[in-house]
Amino acid sequence: MKEYDIRPQQGLIHRGNWRMLKQCMKKARAGEKVTVGFLGGSITQGSLSSTPQTCYAYLVYEWWKRRFPAAEIVYVNGGIGGTTSQFGVSRVREHMLCHRPDFLLIEFAVNDDNTPFFEETYEGLIRTVLGQDEAPAVLLMNNVRYDNGENAEEMHLKAAEAYALPMVSMKPVIWPKVSSGEIVRAEITPDGLHPNDAGHRLVASVVTACLDRIYEEMDREEEPAFADGSLPAPVTANAYEHSVRYQNHNTEPLLAGFRADRAPSENILDIFTGGYTASRAGDKITFRVTGTGIAVQYRKSVNKPAPVAKAVIDGDEAGAVILDANFDEDWGDCLYIETVLYHGENREHLVEITITEAHEDDAVPFYLVSVIGSC
Repeated sequence: MKEYDIRPQQGLIHRGNWRMLKQCMKKARAGEKVTVGFLGGSITQGSLSSTPQTCYAYLVYEWWKRRFPAAEIVYVNGGIGGTTSQFGVSRVREHMLCHRPDFLLIEFAVNDDNTPFFEETYEGLIRTVLGQDEAPAVLLMNNVRYDNGENAEEMHLKAAEAYALPMVSMKPVIWPKVSSGEIVRAEITPDGLHPNDAGHRLVASVVTACLDRIYEEMDREEEPAFADGSLPAPVTANAYEHSVRYQNHNTEPLLAGFRADRAPSENILDIFTGGYTASRAGDKITFRVTGTGIAVQYRKSVNKPAPVAKAVIDGDEAGAVILDANFDEDWGDCLYIETVLYHGENREHLVEITITEAHEDDAVPFYLVSVIGSC
């Protein structure tokens, strides 16, 4: 196993407040049950690690087990490939908070763009997590693209600072070694983005270096981040803190050609379940969604041709948004989110989705996974 000369402790780019993390570690030290959760995209899911046990999330979970052998440490991996914090905030209750994590690592830095839009969705996710009655101890983590050094760190760091959360990053630790050639990129990532086993070990080492520092200071008292226990005022328009994902189990849209997919879902990686399908031009589905923001989540498929649809909000045909189910990549079908209403009025909106183009030789039907309402 090759060793790489990095300084993982340099990955802590924002200290934040460690009180919650220290309390979580004290709970584990006392031998209590501690649930450690990981929420993010494909790297968190473990893409390109050879086994689920060699991805960074599992390696960090093993750190908890080594440090606290008397505790029952429960592992929950909430990574779903190709997804952003916009989807994350809509699913965090269903996929993560239902497990009541004591520790939660959040990572969307290479799926989110470095834009104000994702600053806002990321803040909404953080506020949703911290707003729970029994909020977990949160550690924010940023991966980086190893082909160009890009990530959403600039925008995400604003939330870390606003909510006094610790944040670690691969950008100041691993990326300089790759860009200088000291680490051969292909040795740690086959595609310039997703780590292999060696890359996942490096990522885990940056995370655990931060946890080691907190562990060493566990008994040093620290005041709460916010004296009155309430969250500070948001730093963005905060139109995503309250997001609801509508699927066929929690809503009843008007169907005119679309059909509900009742196939059971085995786990959160069964991403094309719980939605609606249609295959003929003119097929239509209508939702009533309350909020200031609306997004349509659908399948873009590598199997072509596929149908094309349009989304119309409140009858505004001139502002119709095209939903093209044909995917131009080759790595597999994509769980795609299209924002169709952004910072609108906070009221009930009519959402009409209609198939506008279908073909006799369509390889797959149009699959509408969900409609997401936010405010």
